Amino acid sequence: MVSRRTFLGSASTGLLLHPLAVAQNSKPRPKRILLRSSWQAINIGDIGHTPGVLALLEKYIPDAEVIMWASAAHTADTTAMLTKRFPKVKVVKGEVDADGKTAVKELDAAIEWCDFFLHSSGPSLVAAKHLAAFDKRTGKPFGVYGITFGGADDAQKKLLSRAKFVFFRDSVSLARAKTDGITSPIMEFGPDGAFAVDLRNDDKAEEFLKANGLEAGKFLVAIPRWRTTPRWTLYKREPMGDEIAREKANHRLKEQDHKPVREAMVSFVRETGMKVLVCPEDMTQMSIGKEQLVDPLPDDVKKQVVWREKFWNTDEALSTYVRSVGLLSMDMHSPIMAMGNGVPAIHLRFQEQTSKGYMWKDIGLGDWLFDLDGKVEASPLAKIIIGFAKDPKAAKAKVDEAMAFVRKRQKETMAVVRASLA
Repeated sequence: MVSRRTFLGSASTGLLLHPLAVAQNSKPRPKRILLRSSWQAINIGDIGHTPGVLALLEKYIPDAEVIMWASAAHTADTTAMLTKRFPKVKVVKGEVDADGKTAVKELDAAIEWCDFFLHSSGPSLVAAKHLAAFDKRTGKPFGVYGITFGGADDAQKKLLSRAKFVFFRDSVSLARAKTDGITSPIMEFGPDGAFAVDLRNDDKAEEFLKANGLEAGKFLVAIPRWRTTPRWTLYKREPMGDEIAREKANHRLKEQDHKPVREAMVSFVRETGMKVLVCPEDMTQMSIGKEQLVDPLPDDVKKQVVWREKFWNTDEALSTYVRSVGLLSMDMHSPIMAMGNGVPAIHLRFQEQTSKGYMWKDIGLGDWLFDLDGKVEASPLAKIIIGFAKDPKAAKAKVDEAMAFVRKRQKETMAVVRASLA
């Protein structure tokens, strides 16, 4: 793994020396960015990539015009949430063939209109086929902002090497890309775009808290997770093919994975007298949360635990997180968004989630990262979350230190994006 000091040093050097970092004095018209984002809508984290990157573009390149090319899964509710926060941003959908041609007039016009293709944060080069088609059709410049990389075929490696920049959201991915021979002129650590999400739906959050007896500053958030998201359950079908083995692993490991979280919740409730909200990051997590984090609890603790049985959107979730003392999460993007809004968060990772969890070490939060592929005890988890409640100033100071590093990298990486538009 690349150390935080090593990649931070190389990042700073690259930004100082690379000619793309020189700002232009004048532009004949606003630069036009086609942002490829919005991978799915079953997960508030994947929803969060888009408003996060849009917020960064708004802050650091306010004179740019942006069209967001969304996936088919992008919903009307998600579009409404984005439009409320970013009224100037137009959303288009559609597919292209290998040559970049499309029958969707709005998408076709957006491809011709833009000056630059920006691939948003994600678990991989999610839109590799769309990016390759765009490149073949237009020859226009493109860049990649905050992805995890776990290897790729030769075509994708060549595509990444042609990018003006590739920012990786964890140091393991950056090291792998270098080992695999990817040669983009700028390859550095770049925070996941979701750190910049600032969406809010305070009315809904307050309504939910009031209805469930939760008081701001007096509850912890706990988020469960399957090893592999059982998407097949959303379509009311049985697992097929490779899904069968994943389903078996989900059930074989669910008690092992959730037991330390559950036991830490017990210690938290008994030590602080505060409540715990068990809630989802994706649409498949409500049932596993009830089964593993709520139902087995002793009665004295269970009465202090609220189970959210319905899914929610990113804005309401974040408005709830900021009213908590902190997060204990087996999923990744709720902690990212919470940290970005000043809320402390522990993350518990495992190999099925790729290397993205290592970003917690990369931003200085290694002692708030736990690896469920090893042996995780409840006591260190409990100690940290009890500290969130009893010593919030210390927890906030740790959040602030980590986010100072994240915001420095946001500013530096956006300087590269701006210069690449020139």
